[in-house]
Amino acid sequence: MPSRPPSRRGFLLAGATLGLTPLPAHAAARPRARPFGRHGSPEARLTGRTLYVDPRGRGDFTTVQAAVDAATDAGHTLVLAPGVYRETVTVPAGAAGMTWIGAGEDPRDVVVVYDNAAGTPRPDGSGTYGTSGSATTLVRADGFTAHRITFANDWLRARHPGVTATQAVAIKVQGDRAAFRHCRFLGHQDTLYADSSALGVFARQYYSHCYVEGDVDFVFGRATAVFEHCHFRTLDRTDLAAAPYGFVFAPSTASANPLGHLVVRSRVSSEAPDAFYKLARPWVPSSDITARPMLIVRDTRLAAGIDAVAPYTDMSGSHPWQRQRFAEYRNTGPGALVSVPGNRPQLTSAEAALHTRDTYLGDWRPCGTRP
Repeated sequence: MPSRPPSRRGFLLAGATLGLTPLPAHAAARPRARPFGRHGSPEARLTGRTLYVDPRGRGDFTTVQAAVDAATDAGHTLVLAPGVYRETVTVPAGAAGMTWIGAGEDPRDVVVVYDNAAGTPRPDGSGTYGTSGSATTLVRADGFTAHRITFANDWLRARHPGVTATQAVAIKVQGDRAAFRHCRFLGHQDTLYADSSALGVFARQYYSHCYVEGDVDFVFGRATAVFEHCHFRTLDRTDLAAAPYGFVFAPSTASANPLGHLVVRSRVSSEAPDAFYKLARPWVPSSDITARPMLIVRDTRLAAGIDAVAPYTDMSGSHPWQRQRFAEYRNTGPGALVSVPGNRPQLTSAEAALHTRDTYLGDWRPCGTRP
């Protein structure tokens, strides 16, 4: 995504900041996961195909990538002991049906983090990482599920004033039927990349009771993605004197895909001054100049940090937001005020009935969801 001026906001993934809980000293050599019924995670996932990861060496592996590499076929479960896993991780397409379970009581207990940005030089001298290459975690497999894990990218603009490509992805998800529950996604620009494996592939993704923070386009991509009971938080920026500080959503839905991003029964809060953030802008990438970005936000509370007068803006003059598929329904809060005719399209009740979790996910019902 296009860059913004650098931020001086501190973002330290220290244990005190994230509330990390150390593994108890009396824990067994192999970390044990508690039942997950309260979070909708089936205890039956823990089978003989379960691998235990502990950075202190008390599991099967000390890194997440090593455990992923060992799961050479489909259907494995990784149980991650509390701790900070500073590494990049790729889940290949062949690891279908993989589940990651954070063994702590809170998603803050298990953190997968790294600090590459789009403009970070590659160690082999072959150029820079680019937006996709900056991702701390890349999920290519279908059927991926994660519970109670923090995915983060702690690259800071202020520490790299010479870097202009400041996109820094915490996670890029390309697989179909990917589900995240009680997870956190931390970053600044391009935090959560909800994508698909190819332009003609309509990947479905489900995010439930998750927390996402950032500043510029921090939820973006072309996936059919449902965000239910989620919290999106816009960060303050001391490097900018005027609005806008950034944009929450930047969908890039393919024109052939009838369903893009759906936000339902969620909330958007802000650390920034009132009206300093736009709710969304459309991303029409050079790789798909016919894209028609789609975002529906419904039954969601929008705090005063969202510019109610002009909640949407263009990413480039040739793709005005008014020609895209942006709409709202029954949103509340000061950031949801309809003050200017035409500034925020509203669905009718009949139209809203077509934009639900079930219609977006089709024949896939993530475990734990109800009809």
